[in-house]
Amino acid sequence: MTLKTTLLLAAIATAGLAAPSLAEDEYNVSTGFSLEGAPLALRGVDAVALSTLNAVAEGDAAHVVEHDGVAYYFASEITAEKFTADPDAYIPQYGGFCAFAVAIGKKLDGDPRYADIVDGKLYLFVNAAVFAKYKENPEETLRKAEETWPSIHHKAADSL
Repeated sequence: MTLKTTLLLAAIATAGLAAPSLAEDEYNVSTGFSLEGAPLALRGVDAVALSTLNAVAEGDAAHVVEHDGVAYYFASEITAEKFTADPDAYIPQYGGFCAFAVAIGKKLDGDPRYADIVDGKLYLFVNAAVFAKYKENPEETLRKAEETWPSIHHKAADSL
C-alpha cells in the first residue's frame, strides 16, 4: 500500500466514515453506496431478474444483499434470497463491466439495459451501438473477453 493510500484511509477512518471498498477495481459499481457503505452494483437493478429473465427490474434498498464487498438491490425478498443462496449464478461476468470492452482490454461501464444471457451467464454492454456490434459475432467477442479478463481483472479501470 502506498503512503498516499494509507493516509487517505487514515483520514477517512478518523472522520468516522467507513473505509471505501476496493471493489471498484474488481466490480463495475455506481458512485453511490448502500446504507452499510458498500458500493452499489448493477445500478441498483435486480440481478436475479436480469440474469434469468433479461428483465430490468429496479431493486429496492429494503432488499439489499452484500456480496464480496459489493451491494446488490433486489425487487423482492424472494429474489434477494435466491441471490443469497447462489450469488455466482446471478452476478454478471467480468464484474459487470462491458464484455465487448473487456475483449479489447478495457473496463467500461456495463449497462443492464444492454444485456445478453449466454449459456446461463449474464453479459453486460456499455450502450446500444456496442451491443449491436457484439451481436454481429457474439462467440468471438466472448472468446476474446474470456482470454483478456485474467490480465485486466485486478487492474483499475482508469489504468487501462
